[in-house]
Amino acid sequence: MAKTDGEIVIKKYANRRLYNTGTSTYVTLEDLAKMVKKGEEFTVQDAKSGEDITHSVLTQIIFEQESKTGNTLLPISFLRQLIGYYGDQMQMVVPSFLEHSMKAFTEQQVQMREQMTKAFGETPLTKNLQMPIQLMEEQVKRNTDMFHQAMQMFSPFLGAQPPKEPKKAEAKDIDELKEQLRTLQSKLDNL
Repeated sequence: MAKTDGEIVIKKYANRRLYNTGTSTYVTLEDLAKMVKKGEEFTVQDAKSGEDITHSVLTQIIFEQESKTGNTLLPISFLRQLIGYYGDQMQMVVPSFLEHSMKAFTEQQVQMREQMTKAFGETPLTKNLQMPIQLMEEQVKRNTDMFHQAMQMFSPFLGAQPPKEPKKAEAKDIDELKEQLRTLQSKLDNL
């Protein structure tokens, strides 16, 4: 799809067809998902009313991505928590928190790729990033715990929930990650 100068406007018609006014072609939700991945900015307007419906179309893309692949990005516990914030006094804080968290996650991912490539060059490890992703998952868990603590500060009447004791399997996984980190550190030190 050709990228046009200025804002790309997608018109959505009553028959659910989407029309890219920049390229004068009909597009699908899949095409819009590809545009997002390429970093192309666009707005979606209702063809009849001119109303901006970008949010609902992007939400629909997420729904379709979640339902068509076996690898869901949004865990059930996260979805339940998110739904719980609708109508809550914290509803106004959640969008900016999520936006900031995703920005920080993206920046950390870029930094990690750069550091891994700098340390090891182009290797299957730096291309796959499976182990670093596991480390990132641990960071996400820590960020989520901090978010819960922050929410409890704003909602003190919900009652503090005692911290969960790590399961044996989780403690074992953490020990394995620590060992992998030590191994990586020793390789870095040897360079």
